[in-house]
Amino acid sequence: MAGLGTALPARQAGAKAHVEDPDLDDQEADIDVREAVKQAFGGPEGRSGLAAALQGGLDSLVGRSSGFDILETLPAPVRRRVETLRTLDGEYQELEAQFLAEKAELEAKYQNLYQPLFVKRADIVAGRIDSESTPDDEPVSEKPETMESAEDEGPSPDNVGVPEFWLRAMKNHELLDEQITARDEGPLKFLVDIKSDKELGEDTKGFRLHFHFLPNPYFSNSILTKSYFMVDEEDPILEKAEGTEINWQSGKNTTVKIMKKKPKKGSKNTKPVTKTEQCESFFNFFSPPKIPEDDEDIDDEEAERLQEVMEADYEMGAVLREKVIPRAVTWYTGEAIMDDDDEDEEDDDEEDDDEGDDDDDDEDEEEDEESSPIKQQKHGIKGPAAPAAGQEQPPECKQQ
Repeated sequence: MAGLGTALPARQAGAKAHVEDPDLDDQEADIDVREAVKQAFGGPEGRSGLAAALQGGLDSLVGRSSGFDILETLPAPVRRRVETLRTLDGEYQELEAQFLAEKAELEAKYQNLYQPLFVKRADIVAGRIDSESTPDDEPVSEKPETMESAEDEGPSPDNVGVPEFWLRAMKNHELLDEQITARDEGPLKFLVDIKSDKELGEDTKGFRLHFHFLPNPYFSNSILTKSYFMVDEEDPILEKAEGTEINWQSGKNTTVKIMKKKPKKGSKNTKPVTKTEQCESFFNFFSPPKIPEDDEDIDDEEAERLQEVMEADYEMGAVLREKVIPRAVTWYTGEAIMDDDDEDEEDDDEEDDDEGDDDDDDEDEEEDEESSPIKQQKHGIKGPAAPAAGQEQPPECKQQ
């Protein structure tokens, strides 16, 4: 998703800031660093103490580059005007903080008002209650036929109030449809509700998605969750994502493909060799990528690939939370598809207007892109990881 930042390990650019900052007092800075080095060599921590001291010295140098250095060089009248501007900026920040606080209260208020509607929707979809009236105001039976049959036959995706409601709603969204394979449709037919909340703990930013399933032959979980922990929700900056471990029934795991190979001729082992491979599946959504704690465990290329995977994963969660869950029935009927296309066209028109003046400058770049054998996918990746250029796509799961 455009604009998403992730809390990947920092690449430590402090030394560069020290070299390029012309406002630093070089002589005093060098003395501070030499003193830090001297103390580190004499300390018991050895090389680790030296590294920590150097990093601390560099951090202090970067911190010394401030607006106050600039103010001291300005003429007195200009300095007074800038100080007034800084006061105005402080007042703006106070109003912005007040706005964000009131915004959070308003969102919480309306989330509470939405909940009874979502609960009733879930009850109708699952067949726990029937609708109050038909479109033609015809009387309805006290108990829908699907509910009567459900009592005799037990839980079934066909015995609910609106069969395949969430499966169809998600498949009508282009990005989500790309993630759902033919094998995924079996377990997703048992999906009877998707909820979203922000209850991640005190002072924890982010949101959580809850997927409610009927008892089914695919896995034993009744609820699968996906949690997004945010460093900043306004930017937004994603810290990490976590998903439920799915307890798959034997032979029902849609995220893997079991390959059986015959033993070579003359081999002492006559049994087929079984190999399990990861493959595309909507349910990979519940196994998000892990962010390494140490930046030494990941190079720049891997960090970039991980960033792309996390952005695609977050976009999927944001689409469910912001678009599909609030207006699920319009995605089920397909009405939301036209509305979403209209929004995309408006966004494209705005981008075209902004980029119109740069067409001549971009012609050479467009020619290079058209001649390139590697093309960007519109909606990112499927599954837990995107293959690097030149590598094979993960195998498509087929019914075993």
